[in-house]
Amino acid sequence: MHLLPEKLCELDEMAYQIRRLSLEMITYGKWGHIGGAFSMAEFLSVLYFQVMSVKPDKPQWDDRDRLVLSKAHGSPALYAVLALRGFYPIEQVYSYCELGGFEGHTDMARTPGLESSGGPLGMGLSVAVGMALAMRFKENARGRVFCILGDGESNEGNVWEAAMSAAHYHLDNLIAIVDYNKVMAKGFVWDEMAIEPFADKWRAFGWDVIEVDGHDIPALVDAFHRARWVMPRGKPIVVIAHTVKGKGVEMAEFNYKWHTHAPDAATADAMLRELARNYQRPELGYSKFGAEEVKEEFYGGE
Repeated sequence: MHLLPEKLCELDEMAYQIRRLSLEMITYGKWGHIGGAFSMAEFLSVLYFQVMSVKPDKPQWDDRDRLVLSKAHGSPALYAVLALRGFYPIEQVYSYCELGGFEGHTDMARTPGLESSGGPLGMGLSVAVGMALAMRFKENARGRVFCILGDGESNEGNVWEAAMSAAHYHLDNLIAIVDYNKVMAKGFVWDEMAIEPFADKWRAFGWDVIEVDGHDIPALVDAFHRARWVMPRGKPIVVIAHTVKGKGVEMAEFNYKWHTHAPDAATADAMLRELARNYQRPELGYSKFGAEEVKEEFYGGE
């Protein structure tokens, strides 16, 4: 599928903004998962600004597409893209991990645009199967359910129970996306609990499989176009997105120590400047975004 250069630039810009906002809210909230948020930036940009049919002014629109973030600890990236898409003002992301603000794991009861709440890893695909079945019962032929899974999360038996159910019910309106960034909380996937041959496992469970570079925006656009409009043939579809944990900041890339870790202000400042250089954007560090003046501006210093 061909995109105009202006659209490609927009999608690239949104990926940058997803990373920037994720880093700021994690630093400001003093908790979060930088690595897994950064690895999702490109495909979240493509989903929300190219692929998915949503109406930010009508979050409960019946004919919308749904997205379930099964790896709910990656919530900063999802909060960022929802803000950028217009579901709520961008400044609200700075309530991340604040009392009464956005939760560290997704909570659909308090955040517009969320379709599910995050719980134990492995449950999201089951939720997505239920949504896809409901769409079929409502005869919504155009709607799709997207479910984002982690590679380490794929160790969970619940994932494969849901995968088996999706194939049994021929849910070709369900598209799973695996953020295959190769790193778990304590090390590399192949050391902690190997999952290869990964694509063959999905095929054995009755799914069609697309493998793609998860940071290549044109390739992602093409993969999701095929998954949505070309490939449905009575089978659910999984897009295995090969990504880099912590993509965009060298010290975080493929580094399990940044799976769950919030940087201090100086480290965040350096990270933000590196991101800006990588994207050829103006260098605006942590003192500009996400520092105490943000809290003063938006929350009156409370």
